[in-house]
Amino acid sequence: MARFTYTALTKDGKTINGSAEAVSKESLIASLHKQAINPLVVKQADNFKFMFGAKNRKVKLKDLVVFTRQLSTMISASVPLNRALSTLQEQTNDKYFKSVISNIAKDIEGGIAMGDAFAKYPNIFSDIYVNMVRAGEAGGILDEILDRLATQVEKEASIHRKIKGAMMYPMVIGSITVVAFFGIMIFIMPKITKIINNLTPGAKLPIYSQIMLNTSSFVQKYAIFIIFAIVLIIFVIRYYIHTPNGKFKYHLLLLKTPIVKDIITKIAVARFARTFASLMSAGVSVLESLNVTGGAIGNEVIEAELRDAAKEIKNGKQLSEPLSKSKYFPPIISQMLAVGEETGQIDKVLIRVANFYDEEVDTVINSMSALIEPLMIIVLGAVVGLIAASVMGPIASLSKNIGG
Repeated sequence: MARFTYTALTKDGKTINGSAEAVSKESLIASLHKQAINPLVVKQADNFKFMFGAKNRKVKLKDLVVFTRQLSTMISASVPLNRALSTLQEQTNDKYFKSVISNIAKDIEGGIAMGDAFAKYPNIFSDIYVNMVRAGEAGGILDEILDRLATQVEKEASIHRKIKGAMMYPMVIGSITVVAFFGIMIFIMPKITKIINNLTPGAKLPIYSQIMLNTSSFVQKYAIFIIFAIVLIIFVIRYYIHTPNGKFKYHLLLLKTPIVKDIITKIAVARFARTFASLMSAGVSVLESLNVTGGAIGNEVIEAELRDAAKEIKNGKQLSEPLSKSKYFPPIISQMLAVGEETGQIDKVLIRVANFYDEEVDTVINSMSALIEPLMIIVLGAVVGLIAASVMGPIASLSKNIGG
């Protein structure tokens, strides 16, 4: 499939611009003619520009929630799909999302299934989203599925906001501390060093003062190299954790880090329970639900566990059995799954589990936020105190000598 851009005339004489994927230029022209659109110019898109440009753009979660919720409402009210998409296109303020909705509407008019049309934009619609839409289309319950998807996206957005809010304070304080440290080392400490050397030439300074002055001297000489080294290290680490092996090791490290591992595990369990329940209720098979859910967990280590569980299910076991031996899923998951398997209500049971762990995530994040503030204040106070002591120590010693 190649990407093409086009300029065309609609049946009412309006000029439109758009882009679409097609096997060839001729097949795209034929598809546009079927939609009563007369193409004027059709060109193959710059794949490099497309790869690193619009295709990778994101849409705000709140915009996706509104789109999903309103589309569900319109479909349940028997509004024709093309009309619903046209209305939603006009309502959104995001220009990129507006063009995406327009392209989806054109694809559907050309005979493409909604799930397949959504699948062309993986940066917006995840595998879970697409698979649930396909299941909804197959089962004739698209409005219900979209309503569940909107709830799920809202939950994800809420978790993202809380984590981002919890991390904002330490990030700001940490950044200020680093900038202040380099500022003091480069601009203030040299002047203080000069004053101390003039007042007490050759005098033996306290060890902490000497360390601070030596650090200042080192930073002044090699500031550019230090900054370059820090940037390089960050770049190498980021690159490594985006490789398959690096990502797995990074996720394993997170699961071994105190406090962080609790948050990661609870979020993973909540995502697993909610996503698996939604897919099962939509009529997706257990194995397919498990494979799709694994990719939505957000942790390679836990995903690997679910892949191993899928192999055991293929051999005839119930899902509750392999999960009962999991290192990361708490025992309550396998127990609740066993109850759901016995009663045939896996989706309802797992939704309750998801709601419980959503509350647990909220509690942990709030506790972490309450702990971080005083901790950062202590760290910042310790840094400031060390600098003050390294400066005031020699001055106090000098005043004693003068007084004596």
